[in-house]
Amino acid sequence: MTDIQELVTGLVEKHGRKRENLLPILQGVIEKERSVSDFAMVEIAKQMGISAADVYGTATFYSFMDTEPRGEYVIRICKTITCFMKGKNQILLALEDALKIKLGETTPDRKFTLLETNCLGWCHKAPAMLINDEIYTDLTIEKVHEVIGEYKNK
Repeated sequence: MTDIQELVTGLVEKHGRKRENLLPILQGVIEKERSVSDFAMVEIAKQMGISAADVYGTATFYSFMDTEPRGEYVIRICKTITCFMKGKNQILLALEDALKIKLGETTPDRKFTLLETNCLGWCHKAPAMLINDEIYTDLTIEKVHEVIGEYKNK
């Protein structure tokens, strides 16, 4: 049995085989593996007795459910109109400059992935970004370089 199969087995035993438990199982795989591979989706489908298409459709519906490998630190920059009006594009350019990658890419050392996402819920402190589970608000170009420098030194 592979590590993924063991992980899925444990998650299915913990949460149950009912369809409504699919999200916590997917989240458990992402927590451990950082993304949900095609193999993991097929294994989840088998063990839950649902179609692989159902698992895939659920996994790809949510923007925070990564179905491809990402960096150790996933940076998600808010793309709402509020963040845009408060300088999101300059923040994005600063991130691309600091990381030497473009939006949607991962650094060659697999440390950072840069993505856009819908509202992070921090419009009152825009522009905002999320690095894994840590929110950063009231962003400036200087703040971006400071934050990225701290992550590079981890």
